[in-house]
Amino acid sequence: MVHMTKEEYLVYVNGKAKKSPVLKNVCLAFFIGGFICVLGQVLFQWYLLLDLDKKQASSLVSVTLVFLSALFTGFNWYDDLAKYAGAGTLVPITGFANAIVSPALEFKREGLITGMAVKLFTIAGPVLVYGITASVLYGVILWFIQ
Repeated sequence: MVHMTKEEYLVYVNGKAKKSPVLKNVCLAFFIGGFICVLGQVLFQWYLLLDLDKKQASSLVSVTLVFLSALFTGFNWYDDLAKYAGAGTLVPITGFANAIVSPALEFKREGLITGMAVKLFTIAGPVLVYGITASVLYGVILWFIQ
């Protein structure tokens, strides 16, 4: 096995590799991701029925989805859902909330500051830095244009 050519090694690996059910995975990702989006739309409509304006309703939808994602992550349900839904759980806001909460929970026993907070900002830091920087640059460009 040590003296295999690249072609022989490729044949060997392909013989050992488990075949992935691509069609099933794509369908599950589509339907679970779609369900998360439908849930967001249902929440939006419900908040509008509570006499909130569109801006308030949109903000509450975001807060609710982040809260539910963090809650599901805390109970370890989000990972179980992700095993079946795959990329469907990466709908931006819920996937980001999961990416923030998971490392924070994993390192909480190392302390509130040196464990949980450090890992929380390890993930969120680059997103915040680039998001804020882009916002400032776009704002300056818009200011010069107007």
